[in-house]
Amino acid sequence: MSGRSLHEPEIRLAIGNEAALGRLAARLAARARPGDLIALEGDLGAGKTSFARAFIRSLQDEPEDVPSPTFTLLQSYETKAGLVHHFDLYRIENPAETGPLGFEEALGEGIVLVEWPERLGALLPAERLSLRLEFGSTPDSRRATLRATGSWAARMRNIAVNE
Repeated sequence: MSGRSLHEPEIRLAIGNEAALGRLAARLAARARPGDLIALEGDLGAGKTSFARAFIRSLQDEPEDVPSPTFTLLQSYETKAGLVHHFDLYRIENPAETGPLGFEEALGEGIVLVEWPERLGALLPAERLSLRLEFGSTPDSRRATLRATGSWAARMRNIAVNE
């Protein structure tokens, strides 16, 4: 990282339904590159796994089943953008438990999506894209807040523009 300070733009979006969340995931996936970390924050049921599924499927030539890694803690996928590692750290109690999962190696070899990133503690990289999902005013709607640091800041331009 250079000596400059990290710029953190924040973007707030209204997400009307799961299809709209999928479109956001595809737009972010198109901007992602190996070495990136996307931290998925929010309560249970807020849409973190739905976002991850749509993100991964948008990068696959032939969309495949994308199960939640709640019990396996990690699922990895070969995509046209390279490896995508999807971590679900809900069951992790100590950041040291991520060592056997190969978290640091995953950052070096692909794109990393992390549900429950706060469980990483000090291991959570400063340079990342954070996506916080919150329940909206209807059962299917969500509010999304994106915070970008490092190289993600420049890639966030026009992310809110509808297709």
